[in-house]
Amino acid sequence: MTFPLASLDILCPMHVLLDPGGRVRSVGPTMAKLFRDHDWKGEHFSTLVDIYRPHPVTQIVQLRDLVGRRLQMRMRNPRRTMLKGMSMPADAGGVLLNLGFGIKVVDAVRDYALTSTDFAVTDLAIDMLYLVEAKSAAMEASRTLNRRLQGAMLAAEQRAYTDTLTGLRNRRALNHVLDRLVRSGARFAVMNIDLDFFKQVNDTRGHAAGDRVLQVVARAMLDVMRKVDTVARVGGDEFVVLLEDVRDRGMLADLADRLIRRIEQPILVDGEDCKVSASIGIAMREPLENTPLTADDLLERADVALYSAKRKGRAQHAFFPQETLAAAERIHR
Repeated sequence: MTFPLASLDILCPMHVLLDPGGRVRSVGPTMAKLFRDHDWKGEHFSTLVDIYRPHPVTQIVQLRDLVGRRLQMRMRNPRRTMLKGMSMPADAGGVLLNLGFGIKVVDAVRDYALTSTDFAVTDLAIDMLYLVEAKSAAMEASRTLNRRLQGAMLAAEQRAYTDTLTGLRNRRALNHVLDRLVRSGARFAVMNIDLDFFKQVNDTRGHAAGDRVLQVVARAMLDVMRKVDTVARVGGDEFVVLLEDVRDRGMLADLADRLIRRIEQPILVDGEDCKVSASIGIAMREPLENTPLTADDLLERADVALYSAKRKGRAQHAFFPQETLAAAERIHR
């Protein structure tokens, strides 16, 4: 059986042509890539490949006996690449091995940097490679879409829990954190904060000036409070802060005084100062209290304390219940 080598290279780019002694006369261009680190010319085939099915083969006479049979082998290299093939008689008693990768073609393409030009145009491996490439592209597109969807979901969730004007948490976010703290039995405090004289800013300077004041006040709250605290805007000029793991009334009083001083600083809007202050009511949730408290109970206590602070002259803070309960009762009479 005689073919011009140029034709063999095109039709069977993974062929190995053996002489009558079993030594390599030539290999196809794709096999040359696989053997590029090995001097294959004149080598006995058994030093290059390990044929193990249908049974071990080490002599060319055994290859002649297996003409037309399906062969399985491994390359004798560090990668131990799997090959499948068939032997056919060649001229002068030689043997032609036509080889392929079978289902391991994708691994071989990656390991040896092969392209579609390394395969015969009729080889189904080309179609398989295109399918694999299409699948990879589809999977990458799917991963990209999933990342975008997850990002969109996170952004939507962030918007759902954020006050659009100030960037603080909103009432929905506040209720979510407050319910969690109540269920956990944790020790925490609630600050109810109301801006004094804010209505005058809106009435005399307009809502744009009022919005600017709210944004500056929100920034001040974030600067004064701890990063672990939840700072929320729950109404026009009403704010609530949840402070987790707080045990010291003195620390809370210090935080409240610092925040009041910070908010009292004039806020420049369109070249003119706007002045507001803040009244703060504080309620603490103690784990050992005999009566279980709901989230609404704690918000009401902080509100009662806020009324007491306003009654004392504004720009003040007050705690619930000791010094606030009697004052709150007088307010509501």
